Amino acid sequence: MAKKAATLVQLLLGSTILWLSLLRSGTVSASKSVTASLAAKWPETPLLLEASEFMAEESNEKFWQFLDTVKELAIYKQTESDYSHYNLILKKAGQFLDNLHINLLKFALSLRAYSPTIQMFQQIAADEPPPDGCDAFVVIHKKHTCKINEIKKLLKKATSRPRPYLFKGDHKFPTNKENLPVIILYAEMGTRAFGKFHRVLSEKAQNGEILYVLRHYIQKPTSQKMYLSGYGVELVIKSTEYKALDDTQVKTVTNTTVEGEIETNEVQGFLFGKLKQGIGW
Repeated sequence: MAKKAATLVQLLLGSTILWLSLLRSGTVSASKSVTASLAAKWPETPLLLEASEFMAEESNEKFWQFLDTVKELAIYKQTESDYSHYNLILKKAGQFLDNLHINLLKFALSLRAYSPTIQMFQQIAADEPPPDGCDAFVVIHKKHTCKINEIKKLLKKATSRPRPYLFKGDHKFPTNKENLPVIILYAEMGTRAFGKFHRVLSEKAQNGEILYVLRHYIQKPTSQKMYLSGYGVELVIKSTEYKALDDTQVKTVTNTTVEGEIETNEVQGFLFGKLKQGIGW
């Protein structure tokens, strides 16, 4: 008797496990999910450049102060993880921002809010166009070079050439003079090439020799896509299922006649309803 009871319990347990497994598989197969992502048309932009644009919105002075602390920060990214590099950027920015603005910076970086600005500068650089094989280059009144030792020669007759157009979002090195030869540096902040040019140009700007303008330029953009958070985007899924109708079951609609009501309204003593009946309308 005990042996039969044990066998019965085993059968019940086995059937229960089988039923649960079938129920689980049916639930998984019946469930449907949709995964959507929003990718921009431009490649992913460096977080360091996006953070610098956040600093620029705070003030031009903070932008250049932040820039001096991260002149070669991108070099360390090759040996660090992305998360460590991200924390290092926040640490550098924390020297000039309070806790509230640090949280705003984190939020802006998570939204990639300044990525379009970086791409705008990248497009401006592409329209120059950049010299071949240059990690960074300067434009001195329509003349291009990626060699630091040629800057002095190009500055000699710079004022005789047309002055470049400066955009509202350009980053101008702080100076008291505006009527100076303009040198526009196209470089990626934090790289060695940028550090070399910045050292020379900032010294000349401090001496009142030039108006130093910086524009972001990434010589080798990454192949990774720029995924955005999707703010202001709506995803609409439309069902394309069509139901068949049986024509034999469609009821015919009979024609009905609508009889017009006789107007009995009186207008200034005239009964137009009576007049219509007498005339035969």
